[in-house]
Amino acid sequence: MGKKLVMAQKRGETRALCLGVAMVACAVITYYILGTTVLPLYQKSVWTQESMCHLIETNIRDQEELEGKKVAQYPCLWVNVSAVGRWAVLYHTEDTRDQNQQCSYIPGSLSNYPTARADVEKVRDRLHELRVFHCFSATRANETSVLYQRLYGPQALLFYLFWPTFLLTSGLLIIAMVKLKNVRWLPGATESTRPASHDSALPVPTRLTRTHFLPRHQLPHGLG
Repeated sequence: MGKKLVMAQKRGETRALCLGVAMVACAVITYYILGTTVLPLYQKSVWTQESMCHLIETNIRDQEELEGKKVAQYPCLWVNVSAVGRWAVLYHTEDTRDQNQQCSYIPGSLSNYPTARADVEKVRDRLHELRVFHCFSATRANETSVLYQRLYGPQALLFYLFWPTFLLTSGLLIIAMVKLKNVRWLPGATESTRPASHDSALPVPTRLTRTHFLPRHQLPHGLG
């Protein structure tokens, strides 16, 4: 029974150790993926200064000229604002600017034209109601674009780094607990940590003789 218990305990420790190593490996892989995808986007996002934007004009563009022919496109909202004392083009996010620099807002459903048109008009009406709103501008003087919403800011980066950090910390903690438990139950450590016996420090009781129980007046001559 004791041998089976020891074997089951060893198997449990092995599984826990494998789990910790797997968690650390997953965290390292996630850090690598974030370092090659999200981190460059965060470094590329230069719109770090929070400002106040004043709406100047809006325009919805439905078509564009291409080689002398009119080609139907999705409805595109164009917004001009005034931020930090200069004229600028407002973009919804960093992805909007990278996808199409001629559009301040790109609707979600591009396949359904009426739905996309209604979406763009709703955003335009919302901007006209606000007139003045928060936006993100770049610190560079020659930058003529601002963002309504920043996707790759510090908060987003911390959100992406939370789960791999949690995996890494938990995996290292599991590995450390298994290692400490193994060190604690080593035979040498058990013997070295066992407290010394107090039996050897106790005085050896003297052998009692009959004279210890005799009254003083009955003791032999010379012992009184």
